[in-house]
Amino acid sequence: MARSGAVTVNGVMRVALLTHVGAYAGPGALAALLAEGHSVACHDPSFAAAPARAAFEAVVLAPIRLTQALLPAMKARRRRSFVFVTSARETRPEPGCAVPTTLRAATTAFAKALAKEAAPFGIQANVVAPNYLYSEAYYPRARYIDDPEGRAEIARTVPMGRLGEPEEVGALIAFLASGRSAFTTGQVIHFTGGWP
Repeated sequence: MARSGAVTVNGVMRVALLTHVGAYAGPGALAALLAEGHSVACHDPSFAAAPARAAFEAVVLAPIRLTQALLPAMKARRRRSFVFVTSARETRPEPGCAVPTTLRAATTAFAKALAKEAAPFGIQANVVAPNYLYSEAYYPRARYIDDPEGRAEIARTVPMGRLGEPEEVGALIAFLASGRSAFTTGQVIHFTGGWP
């Protein structure tokens, strides 16, 4: 945090969050905010930790780049589908999940915007937003399926009373990719067993 004689207004310290401090309007804004007595919390892509940057690349930029690569040919063919898999967590964010929730929400927003832009070409863009889907990474079998306490926790949280299965979400994704419901676009379909 950059400080320059932090000033309080009505007893409250003035704090500014400045993104892209190293580029765009950042350098000028930083100097002006400090001169005005703000405490400035700075962020710049170069400050990002390697794991956060890798997650951003994988979850946000990779789908955008793939879309950019595929879209011209899809426009020429008219009638193809994009299905993005993000997360339903943005409907009820949980402590400790701010970064992954934000990244997946960004990809959801991209897909919804793409749906509007691609629709005139007959191209669908939809999102499957899972939560409480069985995977060893998020809901390991030993803890949430084999253990009675873990199963009870899931039963209390998920109206269906269980974790979703990979085959079930796969069937939903395959249906959306099939084009059998060609008028469906720009939709976020929660695969959550009724949660939240």
